[in-house]
Amino acid sequence: MKFIFERDTWQEIYGAIRKNKIRTVITVIGVTWGVFLFVILLGMAKGLDNAFRSQFNDFATNTMFLWGQQTSIPNGGFKRGRRMQLTLDDVDALKSQVGDIEYITPRNVTGRWGTPPGQFVRGSKSGAFQIFGDYPTIDKVSKKKIFDGGRFINEEDIKYERKVCVIGEDIYKQFYDKDEEAIGDYVRINGIYFKVIGVYKPTQAGGFEGDDSIFLPFSTFQTIFNQGKNISWMVITAKPDKNIVNTETTIKTSLKRMHNVHPDDTQAFGSFNLGEAVAKTNGFLAGMRLITYIVGIATLFAGVIAIGNVLLITVKERTREIGVRRALGATPAEVRGQIMLESILLTFVAGLIGFVFGTLVLWIINRTIGNDEDIPILNPTVDFFAVVGALLSIVLLGTIIGLIPAQKAVSIKPIEALREE
Repeated sequence: MKFIFERDTWQEIYGAIRKNKIRTVITVIGVTWGVFLFVILLGMAKGLDNAFRSQFNDFATNTMFLWGQQTSIPNGGFKRGRRMQLTLDDVDALKSQVGDIEYITPRNVTGRWGTPPGQFVRGSKSGAFQIFGDYPTIDKVSKKKIFDGGRFINEEDIKYERKVCVIGEDIYKQFYDKDEEAIGDYVRINGIYFKVIGVYKPTQAGGFEGDDSIFLPFSTFQTIFNQGKNISWMVITAKPDKNIVNTETTIKTSLKRMHNVHPDDTQAFGSFNLGEAVAKTNGFLAGMRLITYIVGIATLFAGVIAIGNVLLITVKERTREIGVRRALGATPAEVRGQIMLESILLTFVAGLIGFVFGTLVLWIINRTIGNDEDIPILNPTVDFFAVVGALLSIVLLGTIIGLIPAQKAVSIKPIEALREE
C-alpha cells in the first residue's frame, strides 16, 4: 500500500488523465451531474416536507371537525332527510362517553351555511364579516397569533359573558390607520358595543376563519344571536396516543345512538379528519423521498459506470505501457492499485463538485423564494449525513467499478503487452 503515498504514482495518474482530457472531463461531468441532481432532488423534497410541516405547525394534527347533516336512512319512526342539529348536550355526552378525547370545542358562526354575516361598525365605517363564537380551548387546537398587547378569549370572558372581541388583521387594516391602537377600542357588532381585546394573524394552516373574521366569547355569541344550546360544529382533538380515525368512528356511533340515527347511515353527520389527511400527505412525502433516492442513486450509478468504461478504454490504450512497467518489476498489486486510485479520484472529485454546485443552487433557491407562501417550498436543504453517505457510496462504486479495468490491466502478460502496437 505504500505506493499510494509515492509521488510517481500520482504523477502517472495525472499523466493518464491529462492525456485524455476531453474524455475525462466528459466522464466527470456525468458523475457531477448525477450528484448535482441527487442533491437538488433531496433538497426540494426536504423543502416540500418543511413547507407542509410549517403549514400545520400551529395546528393539532390529531384533530377532526364534525357537523350535523341530514339522515339518509329512516329509523325509529323518523323519515329520511331529518336535519341533525348538534347541541351543547352532545358535547357534554361525548366528553363523558368517549375516553379518547383530549379537547372537544363547540363552535358557532354567522356568515356561513346560509346565515347572514355580522355587522361591524367603527365610526363612519362599517362592513359585514364572519363572527365566531368560541371557547378558549380553540386556541389549543388552532393556535392564534395575537399581535403584541392583545390576548385571546379566556374563561372569565365565557363565565361573565363579556362583550369583548378579537378581530382579524384584515379588519384592522380596513378600520384603523397604520400604527393606530385597536386594543381597548370600542366597536359595534350587530348594534352592540364590544371592546377589542386582540388582533390576530391567521396561521398558514388556515382553518374555517381567515384574517377577516371576528371572535366572540361563546356564551356571549349564544345570547346575542339567540342560539340557546345549538352549535354549528365541534372541533375534537384525540389524546396523543390515540388514533383519531378510530376516535371518529366511536364519536359518530355515539351520536347516532343519541339522535336515534340508523347505525348504517353515513350521511347524518359530516366530518373532516385532519389526522387522516395529514397521514396521507406524510405518505405522499415519504414516497417522494423514496423516488428521489431511487432516481438519484440510479443517476450516480450511471455516471460511475461511465468512469469504468473510460478506464477500460484507457487500459486498452496503455497496454504497451503496462507491459513495460510489468517487465521492469511492477507487481500486479501496484498496477491494479494505480487503476483503482484513478477511478476513486475521478468519482470523488466529480462527486464533490456536484455536491458544491447542488448546495449552491439550493442556497440561491432559498434566498430567492424566501418565505413566499405561494410557493410550497420552505428552506430546501440536504441532510449532511445523506450527502456524506452519497459521496462514500460513489467512492465505493468507483472502487468496485475500478476493479474491472484494474483486473483487465493485471491480466495482461508482459511479453504480450510489449508486442502490442
